[in-house]
Amino acid sequence: MPNESRTRCIGVLTSGGDCPGLNAAIRGITKAAISRHGMKVVGIMDGFRGLVENRTMPLNLETTSGVLTVGGTLLGTARDKPHKMLMGGKVMDMTRTAVDNARMIGIDCLVCLGGGGTQKNAWQLHAEGGLDVLTLPKTIDNDVAGTDVSFGFDTAVQICTEAIDRLHTTATSHDRIIVVEVMGHNAGWLALASGIAGGADVILIPEIPYEMDAVVDYLQERQRRHGKRFSIVCVAEGAMSVEEAAQAASKKAARKAERDAAAAADAAPEGYRLVKESLASRLARDLQQRTRTEARVTSLGHVQRGGVPTSADRLLTTRLGTSAVDLLARGVYNVMVAVQGDRIVPVPLDQVVGHKKFVPLDHDWISAARSVGTCLGLTDTVLQGLLDQTTPTPGWNHGQDQH
Repeated sequence: MPNESRTRCIGVLTSGGDCPGLNAAIRGITKAAISRHGMKVVGIMDGFRGLVENRTMPLNLETTSGVLTVGGTLLGTARDKPHKMLMGGKVMDMTRTAVDNARMIGIDCLVCLGGGGTQKNAWQLHAEGGLDVLTLPKTIDNDVAGTDVSFGFDTAVQICTEAIDRLHTTATSHDRIIVVEVMGHNAGWLALASGIAGGADVILIPEIPYEMDAVVDYLQERQRRHGKRFSIVCVAEGAMSVEEAAQAASKKAARKAERDAAAAADAAPEGYRLVKESLASRLARDLQQRTRTEARVTSLGHVQRGGVPTSADRLLTTRLGTSAVDLLARGVYNVMVAVQGDRIVPVPLDQVVGHKKFVPLDHDWISAARSVGTCLGLTDTVLQGLLDQTTPTPGWNHGQDQH
């Protein structure tokens, strides 16, 4: 018999970019809600836009059957923000409409699966509209604050690691430098994890601005001392050189650069847009010129977000989804369901919003990479100097807001 629940009806939506494990999480929520607590579950289509436009689908044991291993999301997803939504060619605040629709549907609590932006949008629905919400942390970037890990991360690490494994064979066959660009926005978790697991020779992450001279010297020394005429460079999309990091430190300069770039794009001939050269392409060109070794670029792109979730992500999403329902049954709202150590715990959503989790310099993954001789973009002496200036983090899951 279903247990008595303080929550009778929940809405579920997925927002932001897709990632492996979304369907598994929807399945875990739905099955636990119906089977254990007798709740009604309503699926909201295409993220917050679906809530504003009142587009729903039933979530039950039939509609979630067989989705555990399926990538993407059966609900669809989008990046719309309720308070800044494009409607009829105009940007409008649709918070009240979203909340009113949730009330009309009979939703007691809206469960939102997404990354940092989704956590913020969900919180605003509660803070500005009074709608009770609950969130699950989803992103391959692993940068959601308050949780040790986000679902989708393990699968993305596996995909990137397999790619690096495959690139090793062609790099060795042709004596090339191959620069592999992976996602992560401004956090280096994905590049660091997959770079270590894949045996990359150089790993460049946003948290450690790199010096080109140090990278070039490392690769030349690798060839001179060890006879290695190939190398794998794993770079996070948000990595920056020391010079670029110094420029980015000035918010005023960063905003001016964005305005200048937008103006330049508008000034381009009609039908064209100026394409900015990727970081990986610039690195490969510079490395080839300075090392006299042929270089190639591989950008994994959206392949990192697709496909079947790993067993670890299936287990994680099932734990998160079922734990979320247990919290809802007790009437616990306005929290994010997080992983801390071996436990699944509720974290007040207002403590998550506005924060990001970056890689602390004293994290043991960085220590492990250094111990096996991986170049992190700086000489060992310079990097050690940075570490000596770093305040120890109380726990790596709290390594946030470092920029």
